Amino acid sequence: MSIGSQIAWDDTVLPFQLDRSDIRGRVARLDGVLDQVLAQHSYPPAIEALVAEAALLTALIGQTIKLRWKLSLQVRGDGPARLIATDYYAPAEDGAPALIRAYASFDAGRLAEGADPFRQIGTGYFAMLIDQGRDMVPYQGITPISGGSLASCAETYFAQSEQLPTRFALSFGRTRLPGQAERWRAGGVMLQMMPEASIPAAGEGGSGESGLLHADDILGGDEAEAWTRANLLLDTVEDMELIGPVVQPTELLVRLFHEERPRVFDPQPVQFGCTCSEDRVRQSLSIYSAKDIGHMTTDEGIVTADCQFCGAHYELDPATLGFEAEKGRDGGE
Repeated sequence: MSIGSQIAWDDTVLPFQLDRSDIRGRVARLDGVLDQVLAQHSYPPAIEALVAEAALLTALIGQTIKLRWKLSLQVRGDGPARLIATDYYAPAEDGAPALIRAYASFDAGRLAEGADPFRQIGTGYFAMLIDQGRDMVPYQGITPISGGSLASCAETYFAQSEQLPTRFALSFGRTRLPGQAERWRAGGVMLQMMPEASIPAAGEGGSGESGLLHADDILGGDEAEAWTRANLLLDTVEDMELIGPVVQPTELLVRLFHEERPRVFDPQPVQFGCTCSEDRVRQSLSIYSAKDIGHMTTDEGIVTADCQFCGAHYELDPATLGFEAEKGRDGGE
């Protein structure tokens, strides 16, 4: 594989469908994007792994949303990994890159060195929020933390909240190519079926952890057979096939699903990006009174704000902040 081919597939999400069945999916490769996401903070290895997995899931899931929409994933727990948050901003126009950002909040003193990163979350929830834009009510779905990975949580979310059988195969970590510095690479495949089967009646529960729905609870007949067949094929994928750089995503689909007749669509480029700005900071502070703003003011007479996603630092004049300052500017007082 040439260097040009390798670069062409870095930081892309390739949508596809399997024509033999009603299964759609995506193949994602995150390389420079993941490096940039993680370079914003000095995370311990366990937190890095959780952020990498969440960012990869966000890229795979986010590709399905419409232009100008925003997808957010949020994982909250009572363990040392308190919060993992990611955002996917769909492109403003066809052909433009989507933007991804992510960060984590954690209690360093409680992290268990060498322990399974997922176990550092503890008990909590996995949430997905889709913002459709101005004047639209955001959609949010929540499921409990379950399984042994964030990918398992996402699979449970789609089964429980959307009744969509979903499967992820992910690989991520630090790698070093000959003659290059060590860097993060990540890759994954997502499968999803749009079922016509009936959904279990309310109150019956499912076969998943704590009675949560599982794909097997949703599908039946030919759909179940097609879903099982596609999952058995995906089980054969190897880590190096997922993260590359030797196997191109199109070649990977042929290797895995050639009998399922894979069809690919236009790839979606992704890049690291943050939407923070001074105007957004001012807007977030506009709900506070002058007294509240006073409590936020430093000894140096300024109000400071730092973006948790990209590390941008803002210093603002307290006299220009809050709803009372807004009234003053408008001539109301």
